[in-house]
Amino acid sequence: MRETRTRPPGAGRLILVCGLPGAGKTTLARRLAAELPAVRLCPDEWLAHLGLDLFDDAARDRLERQLWQHAQDLLRLGQVVVLEYGFWSRTERDGLRLAARALGAAVELRYLAAPIDELCRRLESRNASGARDTVPIPRDMLEEWAGLFEPPDRDELALFDPP
Repeated sequence: MRETRTRPPGAGRLILVCGLPGAGKTTLARRLAAELPAVRLCPDEWLAHLGLDLFDDAARDRLERQLWQHAQDLLRLGQVVVLEYGFWSRTERDGLRLAARALGAAVELRYLAAPIDELCRRLESRNASGARDTVPIPRDMLEEWAGLFEPPDRDELALFDPP
């Protein structure tokens, strides 16, 4: 399938916010939603508000698929959508980029990175705040996840539209 960056009038814009826990995804996504304006979709918040376990992989998968369907409807209507999933794998980012482009939408990738020590500091601060839609994430779990995370490289970033 050939990607196109030519947009029909009124085409939507998809913004993928990518990074590990504590990288600043929620802060950025909330700012973008307010400034652009945009519809922000964050599975962690939905799971928490529905009273579901944030580590329930089956529930998360169902919810993320449903939010993606909703995002596609919004993109077809010409809306700006911010997806705040983390997007740890290149395959996932590629799939969403191609699907959104097939709808005629522009697609941005906002990648946020920080050293493990800084991520841990931010998570400790967030945990101390008692935020409802977060769960404590210990350092060993974060380090394990960092090993699974596929950071976007320069070549991948070039596939996305500029902010």
